[in-house]
Amino acid sequence: MVPRPAPQSATPPLIPEYFAGREVLITGATGFMGKVLVERLLWTCPDIARLHLLMRHKKDCAPDKRLALLKQSQVFDVVREQCPQQLDKLCVLPGDVTKPGFGLDQVALHQLNQVSVVFHSAATLKFDEPLAAAAEQNVRPVLTLMDICDQLANVQVFIHVSTAYSNAELCAVEERVYAAPLAPRRLLALVDALPPALLQEITPRLIAPKPNTYTFTKAVAESAVSERAPAAHYACAIFRPSIVVSSLRHPFPGWIENLNGPSGVVAGAGKGLLRVLRCAARRRADMMPVDICIDTLIAVAWETGVDDTREARVYQCASSAHAATWGQFRARMLRLVRAHPFDGALWYPWGVICENTVIQKALETVLQTAPLCLAHCVLKACGLKQKPSLWTACKRLQAMNQALQFFATRHWEFGTARVQRLAARLHAEDTLRYNLRPETIDWEQHCVDFVKGTRRYLLRERDSDIPAARRRMKLLTVVHNATLLFAIFIMCRFTVRTAPAILRGIAVLTRLRNKTALAS
Repeated sequence: MVPRPAPQSATPPLIPEYFAGREVLITGATGFMGKVLVERLLWTCPDIARLHLLMRHKKDCAPDKRLALLKQSQVFDVVREQCPQQLDKLCVLPGDVTKPGFGLDQVALHQLNQVSVVFHSAATLKFDEPLAAAAEQNVRPVLTLMDICDQLANVQVFIHVSTAYSNAELCAVEERVYAAPLAPRRLLALVDALPPALLQEITPRLIAPKPNTYTFTKAVAESAVSERAPAAHYACAIFRPSIVVSSLRHPFPGWIENLNGPSGVVAGAGKGLLRVLRCAARRRADMMPVDICIDTLIAVAWETGVDDTREARVYQCASSAHAATWGQFRARMLRLVRAHPFDGALWYPWGVICENTVIQKALETVLQTAPLCLAHCVLKACGLKQKPSLWTACKRLQAMNQALQFFATRHWEFGTARVQRLAARLHAEDTLRYNLRPETIDWEQHCVDFVKGTRRYLLRERDSDIPAARRRMKLLTVVHNATLLFAIFIMCRFTVRTAPAILRGIAVLTRLRNKTALAS
């Protein structure tokens, strides 16, 4: 039998005790946060019964094969070494969130009979996704999954993973569900009814004042959970993390696996490709290590289960006052990628940040796009191929800058009172297992681990190649400084040569102005 939630008056169980004997369903388990969620559940809850992972057929890779590949991921290195039997608790659930009913048949639904906790993490993270695709991946699956949970008698907890930026048009965001910009079913009806060209044309007006389709559909999905929560036989919660970056401690310091957001900035700067970033130096870079996010998410599921409320609570996981500014982030990362260089860097890590759109585009063209295009043409003429090509890298950097600029040029105050109360509520033993407190982060050390983790886990570069990378960095430093001196020399020479002509022009204009004044 599935354990029932403890009465609110009783002392709630420890988090590992709560999950003992439970079966859990997770969507999005192959994503960055999903993998850490699976790892932390297996590691911190040794008596958890089973984890059902929804996986679709991807290209030539069947769900069973994807599960086997997932088990081989670096994220499970500690689990494989210390308690490999835990990986046997992973069970694949073949399905696709974009299909009606996730494509699950009665046999698959029967597999979920004993599931009591559901984490919905699957979503598209593309900010510029067409509205139809964003709705099909971020809104419809929420309704479908809640329909499935309605059929499963033992489900007690449903956790929807959203984003702290679902209400990005606001300066101060509280831990509550705001009025939906559009009713979920009305949005899906529009997507189904309108021709793609017309939908694309009206999208900017439809999603306003949201900055993109990602935040818009995330807000609509939250409203769907909030609307259905009171009538559901299970308790619901909405979890909103801010910008998720590499791990603080678990599974090991600096673990990172995607190029989204700041990790793309670190990789681009470290390789000497990114020279210009549009952001406001004094705005807060509200980043959260992925393991603190996941520890908070697990604690949210625990509290939602033991309290068993019928209101969709909102939990915001943000660093708030403890976050550094984008200017501090830039200075720190440039220093660290020079101290811990990446293999094959094209140029010395150097760059500027700019808030003005026109100036940023001009600088990007001169300092980044033009040099990369020139280098691409030279390599192509010499018959040398790079994967990805410098032209592709240039396009990706431009797209990254475009996607990040809204979030890097604004400031938000995220309310985190409920998460703070949750952290204070945990038993001392759970406090040792799960870190819910951003004030414990040593940002200097974390950034060091972030850079090292980007090198090791994201770019797959070997530690044995670090000495060669440092020798290359010394050479690039000399070349960079020589180039700067040459540029300064050319500018000074140009100034000396043009200064007399400029002065003569000023003198002529002054004489003409004086003559005009006398004549009048």
